[in-house]
Amino acid sequence: MMLEPPIGAVVEKTKSRFGLVVLAARRARQINAYYNELGAGIGGYVPPQVHSLSRKPLSISLEEIVQDKVVIAPTEE
Repeated sequence: MMLEPPIGAVVEKTKSRFGLVVLAARRARQINAYYNELGAGIGGYVPPQVHSLSRKPLSISLEEIVQDKVVIAPTEE
């Protein structure tokens, strides 16, 4: 089974595996919450930023990361 997008391409965008896991998981939770509150009209979360054939929030978040729709914000030192 091929994973789309390839993990190598996604890791290159985040520079570390840990950063990738944190970013992808956080965004997947936001996407899941967006779909769960669709009927309520609350609108507290940003909808998916890519058109995806996948129905899984984690796959959608990985596609957003590869397409630079979601990035890690730089921190101040």
